[in-house]
Amino acid sequence: MVLTSHDTLGNTGRRTGFWLEEFAAPYYVFMDAGASVTVASPKGGQPPIDPKSDEPGNQTPPMTRFKSDKAAQTVLAHTVKLADVKAADFDTVFYSGGHGPMWDLAEDKTSISLIEDFYNSGKPVAAVCHAPGVFRHLQYKGQPLVKGKRVTGFTDTEEEAVHLTHLVPFLVKDELRRLGGKFEKVADWQSFAITGGRLITGQNPASSTAGAQELLKQL
Repeated sequence: MVLTSHDTLGNTGRRTGFWLEEFAAPYYVFMDAGASVTVASPKGGQPPIDPKSDEPGNQTPPMTRFKSDKAAQTVLAHTVKLADVKAADFDTVFYSGGHGPMWDLAEDKTSISLIEDFYNSGKPVAAVCHAPGVFRHLQYKGQPLVKGKRVTGFTDTEEEAVHLTHLVPFLVKDELRRLGGKFEKVADWQSFAITGGRLITGQNPASSTAGAQELLKQL
């Protein structure tokens, strides 16, 4: 699992990071299936949690479980550095969203190379919410990785609803479409995860569990 290390929302001075549900829900889907999970981030150590994701109205059962799980908290506090991760050592990779990845992971050459290594070796790759934006610079056989594939991600209307349309570096839906992805969506904030070849994407935080379950089916 890969999380962002970026903690600043543009030049607003407000905090961002990864969305807690998008770590907790998939993490427990994988752990409960008996998987061995390694969590990584560009800088390693404790990645920044978007404070909005932990507000009272955003609590979910996986988040509640995480808050009483000392082992999981230790894993999160000691993420490995992304540069030390090799695709050959793992079966798959899952990118959690939140706004942070749009600034660091989407442009991170180490991340780009890692995903390409996974995909080129025939392994599935998954990302939810804003994290499908990390595919923007990826190539496969000389074409954008998402070209011609079914994809989803955080929609323009969802971005408008959180009033960040003019702050983010790019809009996930528009970028995936620009690259030739076959973008699909459901109503805002509803769970929706789809598979396009070896690429699994989820629309929003509510899609975190479904995205992880789709990835397990591929495995």
